[in-house]
Amino acid sequence: MNILEKIFADKKKEVALKQSLIPISQLEQSVLFKRESPSLSSKLKNSNTGIIAEHKRRSPSKSIINHDLNVEQVATGYKEAGVCGMSVLTDGKYFGGSLDDLLLARAAVDIPLLRKEFIFDPYQIIEAKAYGADVILLIAAILDKQQIKSLSETAKSIGLEVLLEVHNNEELQKSIMPSIDLLGVNNRNLKTFDVSLQTSKSLAELIPDDFVKVSESGISSTEAIKELQPFGFKGFLIGENFMKTDHPGASAKSFISQLQ
Repeated sequence: MNILEKIFADKKKEVALKQSLIPISQLEQSVLFKRESPSLSSKLKNSNTGIIAEHKRRSPSKSIINHDLNVEQVATGYKEAGVCGMSVLTDGKYFGGSLDDLLLARAAVDIPLLRKEFIFDPYQIIEAKAYGADVILLIAAILDKQQIKSLSETAKSIGLEVLLEVHNNEELQKSIMPSIDLLGVNNRNLKTFDVSLQTSKSLAELIPDDFVKVSESGISSTEAIKELQPFGFKGFLIGENFMKTDHPGASAKSFISQLQ
C-alpha cells in the first residue's frame, strides 16, 4: 500500500465512527452552516501574488514541521501578510490537524478557508461547512469520475467552492466538469514523495481557462512562482515553507512583499 491508500483506509474508519456519533442534522444546526462563504477563486483571480498559506503541523514525508504554534496566531499572521486564503489540514493521524483547527482559524479571520482533507463522503462536506470552511479539497487520485461529480455538486449546493487536485493527465481528464472552481496540480508524487514543478508546467496547457489554476507543493521561493505564472497559474499553495519558521505570518509577509 502506498501512503495515500493507507491514509484513505484509515479515513474510511474514522468517518464511519464520526457519522455514528454526530448526525448530519446536528452539523446543519451549526451557526456557521448559514454563513455566506467568501470566494477563494475570485480572490485569486484579482491577486498578483495568489498565495494560499497552509497551517500544517506535520506530514508523512517530513514528520514534525511545527507543533509549537497555535492556529489563531498563524491565521491572524497570514491574514495580516495579505494571503488570498488559508488552507487548514484537518487530518489528525498523519498531519496532526483537527476540525477544531478549522473552527479556531474561522473565529480568528474572515479570509477564505480551505479544508484540506481526504474527502470521499458527503458527510465530510457538510462537516466542512459546519466548521467554517469556504472551500473543500477533492483529490482525483482517490476518487472516480462519478464521485468527483457527486461530491463537487454537493459542495456547490451548500455554497462551498471546490479545489480539485490532480497529479497527471489521466486524473485531469476525469475531473473537468462545471462543478469544479479551482484545479490544483500537486507537484508531489504521492507514491514516491518526489517533487517537481515540471508537473505543473506540463499539465497547465491541458487545463481549460474556465478554471483557476493552482500549483501545490514544493514551492519554496518567489522564483518558483515567477516561473509558474506564465503558465497561467493564479494560486500557489505554500505550507511547509512558512510553517517551519517561528513566525509563519511574518515569513508569508516577507515572501509576498518580495513577490510584489
